[in-house]
Amino acid sequence: MLPRPMDTRTPSTRAPAKGGLFCELYWGTTLSEAWSYGPEQVNVHAAPDEKAPLPLYGFTLPHEPFLLAEKTDQGWRIHVPPAARVEYSQSGTPFAPLTQGSKPDAFELREGMSLRLSEGELRLIVAPSVVKDAPRRVETQDVVRLILAVLFFLSAPLAFLTMAPDPARLAASNARVLQQARAQEAERLKAQGLDKPARPMTEQERADAQDAGTRIRVPASFGVR
Repeated sequence: MLPRPMDTRTPSTRAPAKGGLFCELYWGTTLSEAWSYGPEQVNVHAAPDEKAPLPLYGFTLPHEPFLLAEKTDQGWRIHVPPAARVEYSQSGTPFAPLTQGSKPDAFELREGMSLRLSEGELRLIVAPSVVKDAPRRVETQDVVRLILAVLFFLSAPLAFLTMAPDPARLAASNARVLQQARAQEAERLKAQGLDKPARPMTEQERADAQDAGTRIRVPASFGVR
């Protein structure tokens, strides 16, 4: 079943449309240009001009600029150029031409639908955009938060340098630690009796150390079992 060219329901029965519009221009099967219009856009005008909202070349337009799309309560109303062929797609199905003699001057484009306008080798595909909400504007509080964040990151190194320990105080602390370590080592040596330096050995002590008993000469071939 082909969609109706225009939506005949009363405005009170229509759900408000929140999406934007997405357009792709193909030369044969090659993508040439793409445009996206946010939901805040009300009208999209086309003209063979780079400064136009939709720079559209190769299509026969009755006047310039040409109102190609306008926002409605239900979606977008697409105004078809007089020489363009119209095809539509519903929910990703292959594009199908309209029935003979049913080409409308305008087409109601709703969510889930795509429209393809063709003239010569050019193909213009128009579909609702996935963007549902307009980009949020930058407010004053956002700028203040950004400035505070920048100041925080800039002040962090300064705070680190300010709070760093004093080199003189750090050296004094290291000296106290070394002194305590030496005192503990001295107490340990004293407890073991090693705190006094060793005295030289006397001649008698040296002789007693060398006396290990009677010396016996043993032949080199002597063995013990």
